[in-house]
Amino acid sequence: MSDGRATGVGGAVRLWFAPRRIAEDGETPDYRFSLANERTFLAWLRTALALIGGGFAVDQFLPDLNTGWRIGLALALLVAGVLCALRAVNHWVRCERAMRRGEDLPVSRFPALLSLAVAVVALVMVVIVLGGWAR
Repeated sequence: MSDGRATGVGGAVRLWFAPRRIAEDGETPDYRFSLANERTFLAWLRTALALIGGGFAVDQFLPDLNTGWRIGLALALLVAGVLCALRAVNHWVRCERAMRRGEDLPVSRFPALLSLAVAVVALVMVVIVLGGWAR
């Protein structure tokens, strides 16, 4: 770990809570890039909060829906919200470190996976609404 890189999941998670270690890595980027990275992080958090709110809404406002469907849809949204929140901080750290090192920004499959998960839940909800199952 002498080059400042986190090793493994534990090392990456420790960086979430160690802003000074991130600041010591590489050179300070143009502050506008760091602020843009922070805005992206906050957008991911808003998405996570919306998913969590949607999970609670499905559970609370669809009491007539079959219990298995209601709980399944609610849990899918809640889990997606949790993963989105965790991914937000992980992506923020990875981007900040890449900018400080002058490296390419990291790529991720997470946006595609999250989009697919939300689309599946939305399609199930469309079927429920059109089928009148929530009455």
